[in-house]
Amino acid sequence: MADHPLSDLREVSKIFTLPSGSSVTVLENVSLEIREEEILALLGPSGCGKSTLMRTLAGLIKPDGGEVHYQGERFSGLNPGVAIVFQSFALYPWLTVTDNIAEPLRARGLGHAASRAAAERVIELVGLKGFEDVYPRELSGGMKQRVGIARALAVEPEILCMDEPFSQVDALTAENLRSEVVRFWSDKTTNPKTIVMVSHDVKEVVFMATRIVVLAAKPGRVRTVIENKLPYPRDYRAPAFQRLVDQIHAVITETEIPDEPAAETSAPEPTGWEPLPDAAASEIFGLIEILDHVGGRANVFALVDRLGRDFGKILSVVKAAELLDLADTPKHDVALTAEGRRFLESPIQVRKQLFRGTVSQLRLFATVVAQIQKSEHHEIDEFDVLSELALNLPYEDAERQFTTMVNWARQADLFDHDAERRKLFIEDAQATDASGL
Repeated sequence: MADHPLSDLREVSKIFTLPSGSSVTVLENVSLEIREEEILALLGPSGCGKSTLMRTLAGLIKPDGGEVHYQGERFSGLNPGVAIVFQSFALYPWLTVTDNIAEPLRARGLGHAASRAAAERVIELVGLKGFEDVYPRELSGGMKQRVGIARALAVEPEILCMDEPFSQVDALTAENLRSEVVRFWSDKTTNPKTIVMVSHDVKEVVFMATRIVVLAAKPGRVRTVIENKLPYPRDYRAPAFQRLVDQIHAVITETEIPDEPAAETSAPEPTGWEPLPDAAASEIFGLIEILDHVGGRANVFALVDRLGRDFGKILSVVKAAELLDLADTPKHDVALTAEGRRFLESPIQVRKQLFRGTVSQLRLFATVVAQIQKSEHHEIDEFDVLSELALNLPYEDAERQFTTMVNWARQADLFDHDAERRKLFIEDAQATDASGL
């Protein structure tokens, strides 16, 4: 093994300039070594810069501060030893499986025969034998992602970067693909020597990674690095596996739902919009009903096991309930608040009024309602709201925020969304009622 990292980032920072002219620091002084013969996982909340960090390593994004090195030398432009598998399959629909894999090799100047030979080699490696002449439209999601992986492997990269590569396929397919990736990485006679993966799934990274980097957000920075010494092949049900999952859950929980409230200051109340956790109103109501059923308090990890949902999803629902003052998060528990109990004890119509009153106090909803009321026909363009979401919540996914906002607004009878006309609107009766908010 070399006496220097295969690649490394040194005090890397990245700042994006918004259309408004303001700037957002996405990465701040991130230093990270990428070693030979490891699977390095980047794990963290939305907005922590996981994908930006990976693209900086690959040379797709130029850092605004710091340096990126490969094989001990600083480089600029594309990292010659890196290939990327993206979350979306990004296949050419007019090319067969073989041609989709061979095309990047031809672009590098490899001849027709040599590029097809390389494609045939990786086709067998990733389990695509028999699908050489099939077009993407005829493939399942899992098979499409195998093509994406094969295309990246065909260029024989030393570092294979994978940006949430299994998020678009079903659970069983994802499990099979994880095992396949670990299998071909384990073959030390061929590249890739190293895999760098972005993920939001704790069990996925514990199953695959040799080292796990937990990132903090706003701005993105390294919170902790955890060595994973569990032997391969790994068993999801093994006690040691579950202990490591719990350890990582605890790190993330302390970051996302800290025990201590923010210190009080004399600074004026912020005027920005609150990011909405990715949770439907029905999921929030379901959570507090479950809490009521178990005595008003439950351990967050026990909720994950009870509901059989991804930890990140449960955490989003918990954060949403906390934002609406329906639940609190002491230590690693989730507990009903007095407002949550009042909500549960009320009739359906009163529940709607209570939900409406709480949601309408969030600055995002208050602003959108005011804009709709001021418009001539009590409606505004979807695009305008999406633009404002991007400006006010630059670390968040604007479309996801929009979807959650509409879901909560409908439940609260604040406003509605016409998807065909791409308008947010308030009916006349609603407008009269909303004016009293």
